[in-house]
Amino acid sequence: MKVNQSIAISENGFVFNPVTGDSFTLNNTGMQIIAMLKSGKTIEQIKEALLSEYDLDALVLERYLQDFITDLKRNYLLLEE
Repeated sequence: MKVNQSIAISENGFVFNPVTGDSFTLNNTGMQIIAMLKSGKTIEQIKEALLSEYDLDALVLERYLQDFITDLKRNYLLLEE
């Protein structure tokens, strides 16, 4: 998976997809996940990084990540390679 290169992401989490005209706002965790995806990290690596930074249950985090990735794909922000 890779982040759609046509999207614009501001420092405060505003995301704009010029292809669809849609815009979104990410929280800090969402911005971290996008940054890790852009750097080529796998979902498992992202999960490990977030677990080491936050006091979260692994299953809860996995569910959150799956939902977030699904939302990114549905909105054409994340593309299958």
